[in-house]
Amino acid sequence: MVGPQNRILKVSDDGLNFKDIANVSGSIVAQNTVGFPATTAKYWRMAFKTLALPVNRFAEMFGGKNVAAKPDGVKVAEFILFTTDRIDQFEDKAGFTPWKEDTKTYIPENADAVSKEGIVELTSKMQTDGSLNWTAPPGNWIIIRFGYSITGRQNHPASPEATGLEVDKLDKDAVRKCINTYLDMYKDATGGLMGAQGLQYMILDSYEAGHMTWTKTFPKEFKQRRGYDILNWLPVLTGRIIQSAESSEKFLWDFRKTIGELIAESHYDVIGEELHKRGMKRYTESHENKRIYLADGMDVKRYADIPMSAMWTPGSLAGGTNEEPRSEADIRESASVANIYGKPFVAAESMTSIGNAFSFHPEKLKRTADLEMASGLNRFVIHTSVHQSLDDKKPGFSLGPFGQYFTRQETWAEQSKAWMAYLARSCYLLQQGKNIAGILYFYGENNNITSVCETKLPAIPEGFEFDFVNASALLNAIQAKDGKLVAQSGNTYNVLMLDSTGRFMTLPVLKKIKTLAEAGVKIVGAKPERSPSLADDAAEFKKVVDEVWKHTNVTSFEAIKLQPDVIVKNAKSKILFRHRKSNIDIYWLNNRSENSTTAEVSFNITGKVPELWNPQTGNTEQVSYQIKDSRTIVPLKFESWDAFFIVFKEKAIANAYVKPATTETSVAQISTPWKVSFKNKQVVFDSLTSWADNADDNIKYYSGTAEYENAFNLKAKSKTGYIIDLGNVKNIAEVIVNGKDMGIAWKSPFKLDITEAVKAGSNKIQVKLTNLWVNRLIGDAQPDVKTKTTFTTMPFYQADSKLLPSGLLGPVKILSVAKK
Repeated sequence: MVGPQNRILKVSDDGLNFKDIANVSGSIVAQNTVGFPATTAKYWRMAFKTLALPVNRFAEMFGGKNVAAKPDGVKVAEFILFTTDRIDQFEDKAGFTPWKEDTKTYIPENADAVSKEGIVELTSKMQTDGSLNWTAPPGNWIIIRFGYSITGRQNHPASPEATGLEVDKLDKDAVRKCINTYLDMYKDATGGLMGAQGLQYMILDSYEAGHMTWTKTFPKEFKQRRGYDILNWLPVLTGRIIQSAESSEKFLWDFRKTIGELIAESHYDVIGEELHKRGMKRYTESHENKRIYLADGMDVKRYADIPMSAMWTPGSLAGGTNEEPRSEADIRESASVANIYGKPFVAAESMTSIGNAFSFHPEKLKRTADLEMASGLNRFVIHTSVHQSLDDKKPGFSLGPFGQYFTRQETWAEQSKAWMAYLARSCYLLQQGKNIAGILYFYGENNNITSVCETKLPAIPEGFEFDFVNASALLNAIQAKDGKLVAQSGNTYNVLMLDSTGRFMTLPVLKKIKTLAEAGVKIVGAKPERSPSLADDAAEFKKVVDEVWKHTNVTSFEAIKLQPDVIVKNAKSKILFRHRKSNIDIYWLNNRSENSTTAEVSFNITGKVPELWNPQTGNTEQVSYQIKDSRTIVPLKFESWDAFFIVFKEKAIANAYVKPATTETSVAQISTPWKVSFKNKQVVFDSLTSWADNADDNIKYYSGTAEYENAFNLKAKSKTGYIIDLGNVKNIAEVIVNGKDMGIAWKSPFKLDITEAVKAGSNKIQVKLTNLWVNRLIGDAQPDVKTKTTFTTMPFYQADSKLLPSGLLGPVKILSVAKK
């Protein structure tokens, strides 16, 4: 979390004209220390800017006002001016908040510092009554007493009987005891049905437990990991500068790094170990949003059986009309863990929303689901499908304002098979073989991906895919072979690319890069400047850097001249891709636009025939192609938010193939009145209009399925195919022609193949059209409603909320399909 940026320290010599000296950080820690250059002034003032009233989205959901009645104000106990240097923002750097390593900070030159020799440890002089028995040598001494306590943080949300203090996540024994106590309760409740024959998985959700900075074994762990004793450096945790400002900052980096390692090993890894003892496995999420605690997400997930992440629907958290880059990065982090460590599944808390309840449907969700797959996901965990225990309470329970509301009580639940089949087919193919990515992207140390990629993903050259790698994976799970990077999984990469955060690099990581460079691995990125750790020798660091950067294979990406895996030309929108390889090559392509587009797509494959595999229908078809210059070029058409697979399977016997073109010709337009049957009402629509525009409240506020009936004539049935084009549909349509179910249309273009059902002469058509719950919820919120037909656990909609377009809006056409 970040506090308000509204505090400024000002000075003046006349009491009238003030100038700014320092901005006080927006830290959420109760005490904030800010460093600034030595300044002399007569008047000192702390200025607080009144901020805009905070928005309360939850109050708005309950029908209240979305802003507070008045500003919160600023609580200030005191502010102190020091005459000696203090470490800028030391409270944050000491782990009380999730410090971001790229945060701007003031580090003075020639700072007032205490020598290491001037630090005396007095623990043995402390008496049992709390008094200190020490004869101080001559001089001025400051005595600092250190202690630690529980944070007081409780787990949440939880029922009262399940609420208690958070476990010390830096203590392996405490975590082991905690998780086994928890699992033993499940064992009792299930009669021992845990493991293969019972409860198989546990999900460790995104971390929301607050910050921990100490455990009883911390000094021992610190010395073992960092190679030096922590005790003489402890005063730095109070803002004092020991030895030098640079040394103190490096100690704080080591302190944060140790906390992060302990969380990963003592909390996540221990839980995984205990689950495995019971035959169980774990899904594991990490930060999800920015940097919410001090640990590296790839370390958190590296031993997870199924690395997991999260993606929210557009506008849910950050506003705007697009999904957040940090969600893409979060999923890519999980995918990178899977690809490096050899895990078959990549999961995500998927399509999560806040607000806009019950307004979601497959067409609306597809863009988000597809972006998850583009980021590396191949297993959806829908957040949330709340258990609906009552049949008379619809749409039913929700997890507060959060979730996807996807349950058996959804209006379109009975028609969801087509949507579920699309996701299942897509994930099945994306689980095959191994992921292919040419670039391994190192994002620095003591970082996390959703912080580094909070607003944008790395600038990777067009046509290449990449996996993230962190320090521990680079050190322990990546080797060099034949000039390539080889992961523990067997996946290979052509290039190691260094993020700009790599300019601060520890010596062990630098030495590993030296080993890779000497083995001929191609390395791209800026030369590291220094180590951020106090444990590393600066002279040795410089020597190794110079040795690495003299290699000719440590160069620019352009100089490497690699062939892109996929080249997209002439597309009007962004086309994303994923590449899997088993005994066949599987490319997944996705149009990131509501508009259709054509494109010429060139694949780094030769000698094989491409086929289009459509996950919406399950059908495969031939495509035109040309094999040229060791690449295969395929002209493709992408519909609105389209996604499909191009699969290279069979050996090519020709270097080119042109698929016969087809034309679609309208042979009938159904413009006669439609008979429409609602649940308790039958009406005739002279034209296709939205139910929300109807004067009859029973139709205007209707939510559910209505059946449209009509007919059309064909003079004669030709040997060509036939398609029904429903035009605009809100929101899902199941089509029956002459008594034969022709399938479910759930996205634009709303077209279905009806060749098998049509006949010469009159043809009967039925369209089972389903809208969403929103309009009925608004209808039930009207002031004159005496009996409500819906139930929700939160009042998501008010009487004046906007109704959604609903129904079959058309125009409905019958198209004949013929080869040119």
